Amino acid sequence: MKNVNQGDDSPNVNRNNKNSMFSSLFSNPDILRELYSAIEGIPIPPDIPIKINTLSGVLFLKQINDISFLIDNRLVVLIEHQSTICENLPLRMLEYTGRIYEKIVDPDKKYQKKLLKIPRPEFIVLYNGIEEYPDYSELKLSDAFMDVKGLKLKGIEKTPLELTAQVYNIKQGHNPEILKRCETLANYSKFVDKLQEFQRKGIKLEESIRPVIEYCIKNNIMKKYLQEHGSEVYKMIFGDGEYDRDMDIAVNRREAWEEGMGKGRNEGLIEGQNKANFENARKMKADNMSVSQISKYTGLSAETIAQL
Repeated sequence: MKNVNQGDDSPNVNRNNKNSMFSSLFSNPDILRELYSAIEGIPIPPDIPIKINTLSGVLFLKQINDISFLIDNRLVVLIEHQSTICENLPLRMLEYTGRIYEKIVDPDKKYQKKLLKIPRPEFIVLYNGIEEYPDYSELKLSDAFMDVKGLKLKGIEKTPLELTAQVYNIKQGHNPEILKRCETLANYSKFVDKLQEFQRKGIKLEESIRPVIEYCIKNNIMKKYLQEHGSEVYKMIFGDGEYDRDMDIAVNRREAWEEGMGKGRNEGLIEGQNKANFENARKMKADNMSVSQISKYTGLSAETIAQL
């Protein structure tokens, strides 16, 4: 298991870490207050403290989760940003939650006789990928549990553990009331939308970032942030972040499907998919992703992946 450091609560914490643009943009208590208020539709008064406790790995200099924070030391919120929905998010969030409680709970008090009150957890996923997705959905940990009915044990049909992640689509045209209530999130959505527009035109990601930054600055979209962190944004999106891999996978899937349909024959679809799957598998393997993960996203067998 990765070591987890205690960190610092300032917006500049973990400057050397390979943070995502989303994490960087929202690593500010006031912005998180605005974001959470927009999602819940209930404003959080300015006198209620917000404390960031996002996890980071010491050995790998990389954030483990996207954003986590405490509201008045009574509510712990985990927010993950996704450009492709991973059905294993509840399991990952369960792991994150355990590590966060290790940070915020006095270890000695866990063994006292009196009940120890802990912050209530809440799990939020913000999606803005290329593929279509509903405005709202839920991912449940119990969906991953194996079927044990065959064991014929009494009472085993009860679910002893559950974790529900609320998934909100923040793409342009979705959940407008949330975007209207949070200007930072709305501008981030516009930024990603413009980036995806370049991708749909067939322009490579590394060639899209700079013109998109220039466009957003010119049109007052995250202007101050991009002026101060433009070079870092390029690295976060293309060099270090996962967005490029997720985007490439989604774009290649879509292009393969459109190519096959355009030619009017299945050969084009299969050829395009296979080419994209092999290329994406190579990228994932270079990023040290597990064989099972690569197989899930590409459909390639473990034997094929091992030969790449």
